[in-house]
Amino acid sequence: MTTRTDRQDRPPLSRRTVLAASAVGLCSAAGLGAWLLRDDQTAAPTSTAPSPPLSTSPSAVRPVEPMVVTRLTSAARGREVDLIVMRPRDVPGELPVCLALHGRGASARMFADLGVPSMLTAAVAAGVPPFAVAAVDGDTYWVAANPADDPQRMLDQEVPGWLAAQGLRPEPAAVMGISMGAYGALNYARTHPVAAAAISPALFGSWPDARSRGVFADRAQWEATEPLRHTADLTAAKVGVWCGNADPFAPVARQLIKDLRPAAAVMAPGAHDVDYWIRVLPEVLRFVGSHV
Repeated sequence: MTTRTDRQDRPPLSRRTVLAASAVGLCSAAGLGAWLLRDDQTAAPTSTAPSPPLSTSPSAVRPVEPMVVTRLTSAARGREVDLIVMRPRDVPGELPVCLALHGRGASARMFADLGVPSMLTAAVAAGVPPFAVAAVDGDTYWVAANPADDPQRMLDQEVPGWLAAQGLRPEPAAVMGISMGAYGALNYARTHPVAAAAISPALFGSWPDARSRGVFADRAQWEATEPLRHTADLTAAKVGVWCGNADPFAPVARQLIKDLRPAAAVMAPGAHDVDYWIRVLPEVLRFVGSHV
């Protein structure tokens, strides 16, 4: 059930805008600080006031907003969630979709805060086939924390209908994730015919390491969902991995690259932070566009 829709048509974000958190209200410095360092940090909740909706007066030609935020009730998660659809500017139609899964302590708004709407418009203007990015609120490494909160079931059973209601293709063609979201993206790609982009993937080489996060119900759940243990389920030609050399998850990213041999494997200078994610997202979007 849809309870609120915010249509936002903002000018493109600059790098300074994202990092300095300008008065446009996309993010606050405190909000960025909640998730820019380590995936195992627990961020304090933050709130972002919705932008006022644009006029809904009748028009012969309704413009396509580059970003639409819709508040929805997820039965799978037992709560309301935000679905944020980001389109390349002035590209209408039933576009293919790349799901975007956020990191721990963040929300779907993470991708808007990082500047994905303007990056997507720039990519398409440069010749990348057009597609939409759809981010949704998740949690707990995108696995079922308990029977009443199952982000994977939301992605499987609810998101397709939500995408169709936005005039998009209901079945995602790709998925990308940052940190915890990369764990969820790779896990999703195991059972869906999609391309997958893993950015700063928060993976675990051992059960003690995974258990320390305090999110998995038990060892069996971690073993069933840990991408490093199921690389045979992934299509290497449709997977890309990006990670900074100074990222604490760099060793497991290298292990993933060694075991999977993905189509794109980029280990470069950078840490587990906003600066790195902003730097690699344009390349990630080009990779996604080449597979949708």
